Amino acid sequence: MKYDFDEVIDRRGTNSLKWDVGADEIPMWVADMDFRTAPCIINAIKERADHGVFGYSIIPDEWYSAYIDWWKTRHDATFRKEELIFSTGVVPTISSCVRKLTTAGENVLLMPPVYNIFYNSIKNNGRNVQECPLEYSDGNYSINWERLKSCLADPQTSLMLLCNPHNPIGKIWDKETLARIGELAYDNGVVVLSDEIHCDITDPGRNYVPFISVSDKCAENSVICISPTKTFNLAGLQTSAVAVRNTRLRHKVWRALNTDEAAEPNAFAVQAAAAAFRQGGEWLDELREYLYGNKKTVSAFLKTELPEIRLIPSEATYLLWLDCSALGMKSAELQERLRKDAGLYLSCGEIYGNGEYFMRMNIACPRAILNEGLGRFKRAVLQLKSNK
Repeated sequence: MKYDFDEVIDRRGTNSLKWDVGADEIPMWVADMDFRTAPCIINAIKERADHGVFGYSIIPDEWYSAYIDWWKTRHDATFRKEELIFSTGVVPTISSCVRKLTTAGENVLLMPPVYNIFYNSIKNNGRNVQECPLEYSDGNYSINWERLKSCLADPQTSLMLLCNPHNPIGKIWDKETLARIGELAYDNGVVVLSDEIHCDITDPGRNYVPFISVSDKCAENSVICISPTKTFNLAGLQTSAVAVRNTRLRHKVWRALNTDEAAEPNAFAVQAAAAAFRQGGEWLDELREYLYGNKKTVSAFLKTELPEIRLIPSEATYLLWLDCSALGMKSAELQERLRKDAGLYLSCGEIYGNGEYFMRMNIACPRAILNEGLGRFKRAVLQLKSNK
């Protein structure tokens, strides 16, 4: 490989949320990576920093064309310049849209287990969480279509938050599934906000389907959240985009972001995004290969060393969803025991809804750290079993 993803970078003492843990703990929880970002992005930031003046920034044509060209080349999706809006992040966009596209007391639909911050964006704004849980059977998840149809038909339901690809289960929704969701939502007057932040982190040879590209009903009734931040490890730069095809809906989203002052870039947000999408393709392809190797490492380890822990098959993200039900311990308690007994910090499945006996593991780290984490996982599980 041209890029060294095996390099262990010490992130302690850098105000890192992920690494704000005990001195002997290994964090494999929040979704950021322990890899240095692509050199082209570092160079673009350095060049901007060398200028030395960091006043108010505008959105240049370069930013629009970088998104447009990347999605056309990588995902065969067409965006027009007027459809794209800068935002400071996917989560601010979601919260702004919840406030602008719904009213207090209305329902916002989720399909859990799903990204836990969705719940915060709904509850913190006085809206009701409406759940249509994914059905789990024999290690796989599927949609209960009759229940989804009923939820969307509820006149109190005005917005659906879709995770595409799905976090935490790592599922890539196929075109037929997305079309069916889009048609049901459109016919019931429910706007779909599709969080596609993980879209570029797919297994080698796999690609996701942009919701906006599926059908006219999907395109005209959706808000698409996209960003380089997960793909290139840039979360701290607050840079993302929103794509909205429908003119009237786009105006509402534009008003929402500007009302909340979430539509202005910092001095590095534009340059970093443009560099990522213009020059970061080779780095990303190597990253995907490395992450896929990490996934295979975890799969092999669990099969031989911890067969009671079931790895849910996934096609996207660097987040693994682990069925720990065989241990007979709810995930909140299991998370606490893993930290206390082994210094291993995983995400508790309960916070994602419908994940009472699951854990989420972030494998976006050098293999040496991954192997250490797996070893700690094994020791903790063996200790739990010996104490029964």
